[in-house]
Amino acid sequence: MTHIVVFGSVQMELVTHAERAPDPGQAVSGREFHAVPGGSGGRQAVAAVRAGAAVSVAGAVGTDAYGERLRAGLVREGVDVDLLRTVPGPSGTAQVTVDAAGSPTVVAVPGANAALTVATPGDVALIGTGDALLLSSGTPSSGVTSAALAARERGVRTVLAPSQADPLPDELLAATGLLVVDEDGAAALTGRHEPYRSVRALLELVPEAVVTLGAAGCLWAARGGEPMVVPAPEAAAVDTTGAGDAFAGALAVALCEGRPTARALEWASAAAALSAARPGAAASLPYRSEIDAACPAVAS
Repeated sequence: MTHIVVFGSVQMELVTHAERAPDPGQAVSGREFHAVPGGSGGRQAVAAVRAGAAVSVAGAVGTDAYGERLRAGLVREGVDVDLLRTVPGPSGTAQVTVDAAGSPTVVAVPGANAALTVATPGDVALIGTGDALLLSSGTPSSGVTSAALAARERGVRTVLAPSQADPLPDELLAATGLLVVDEDGAAALTGRHEPYRSVRALLELVPEAVVTLGAAGCLWAARGGEPMVVPAPEAAAVDTTGAGDAFAGALAVALCEGRPTARALEWASAAAALSAARPGAAASLPYRSEIDAACPAVAS
């Protein structure tokens, strides 16, 4: 079985569904509220394990009640949490508002995630056992960079899928094998807003890149080749919060299983579409059988 190691944020997400997000200084009424385990690292771990991989997560939770719930939720999904450490203080949290179009706005408070300033010797040893290292944002860039460097030194495939359009250190990009970003993230990194131009510009930073295009699918490119568009199955968006993590987790699994790039991207796009069509971030992440059913030409 493919083994994916995830180094990233684990947090409790306080999610409100409303017709729209409030403007500054304004209050709006919401339809429903849920407190659900998440964080980019947590969701990517769940996405990958549901897609059929063995998954280990290196991260941090706090000594509060959220920390206990976050750990228990990952264990319930079958994720190995031996290196999910507990640090004094609160766990990471995020205030998420999902509007009627399924688009989220997020304010994240790092909490325990701020402790991931470096990959520990235990983290490094774990990374060396993986077929791929899956990285995201929401933790200090120094820790993400040290994990990526450890993977490169050990010949482990690195997939970096940040959920925020923040600057990425040059050292981190140099250690990244595959970068997965949305259109905003690609524009922030390259200064170019047209996807074909931005994905080509990304290849000056990393050897292989994917720009996700929402309902239009994704755009892939690698050095020495021509860009390729892979469409996504049609789906009415309900909540897109977890779609990017569903894509990244499924893509890492498919690539490590040896699927051709185009097929792996089709499978990952199907996973993202399934996630976007359901409420909830972690709850919406699809299982392998569901992805196969939505993408029969690529089913394993």
